[in-house]
Amino acid sequence: MTRSAAPFLLLLALGCSRGRAGSPSRVPVTIARAEQRAVPYEITATGTVEPRQTVSVQAQVTGVLTQVGFREGDDVAAGQVLFQIDPRPFQAALDQAQAILARDVAQAKNAQLDAARYADLVKQDYVTKQDYDEKRATADALTATVRADSAAVANAELNRGWATVRAPIAGRTGRLLVRPGNLVRANTDQLVVINQIHPILVRFAVPAQSLAEIQRYRHNRLSVLVGPSGQDTALASGVLTFVDNSVDTTTGTVLLKAEFANQENALWPGEFLSVRLQLYVQEKALVVPSQAVMTGQQGAYLFVVNQDGKAQTHPVTVERTSGAFTILSQGVQPGDQVVTDGQLRIVSGAPVEVKAGTGDAPVDADQ
Repeated sequence: MTRSAAPFLLLLALGCSRGRAGSPSRVPVTIARAEQRAVPYEITATGTVEPRQTVSVQAQVTGVLTQVGFREGDDVAAGQVLFQIDPRPFQAALDQAQAILARDVAQAKNAQLDAARYADLVKQDYVTKQDYDEKRATADALTATVRADSAAVANAELNRGWATVRAPIAGRTGRLLVRPGNLVRANTDQLVVINQIHPILVRFAVPAQSLAEIQRYRHNRLSVLVGPSGQDTALASGVLTFVDNSVDTTTGTVLLKAEFANQENALWPGEFLSVRLQLYVQEKALVVPSQAVMTGQQGAYLFVVNQDGKAQTHPVTVERTSGAFTILSQGVQPGDQVVTDGQLRIVSGAPVEVKAGTGDAPVDADQ
């Protein structure tokens, strides 16, 4: 190589080095495809689980508790024996009432016979009219006494029956509030609380502005999905069963309730849940992952990767969100590759490098 050619080669090498240094580097991004699909229109809220029925079991007679027929937390059937109160005092009272009834029945029969005899005698003037009236009055009084005695027997039978306390509804028992050996007082002491949890209810409130849409679609047996508070995971699916007849003027909301079969005991009374009330399904909705949509001074926008590998800014119009996805009315087309991760490191027109394994899979609205 001659000395005159050396400076030229040095300048050429410097020029190539500067060209490589000045070319922009590609930013690695993750992308997903915009798609059209059926998406349910949902109203979200926070709900509370409550039993369909709650019964506080009390004794209807006073006595000593002798036996408990279940364990705390058991499921019980309607009519199942829960408690036994000492029945001996009630059996004794029944025996006494029956004995009094038998005595008065015998006396009433005898009085009726006397009254019948005096009725014949008074016709023949063997007795006075006053004597007959006295016998008739005695017979009538004893007949009334028999009716009163019959009522006393029926009441004694009720008390004896109430000494056996049965479950008024089917459900799950709570903790035992009175132990055997204690005196329980009629209609005063709580023995146990039963909650009906099959089925079970979830109550929640929605803004009053949503009431018109709910009433519009309510005839369709609206579906309600619930899951852990703050999460989109669905634990159970039920149907809307109740819309309150007035709006709470303090909060501007209306109370709703949904019913769930709850056969797996996934829902528990008092639990807080995320609620999604589905009004209808929007066909061919254009959806993108919510993390693709950003907000700037000019409104919502996202980045679309063109065929030349550059990311271009596209203003978009957001209709609503559904779970982890956003429904758009305009701004992108189905099949466009939108950037879902790495937007903060790029500007419009910047070359990007799509990370391996992204971009080919469609948007999964079930995630």
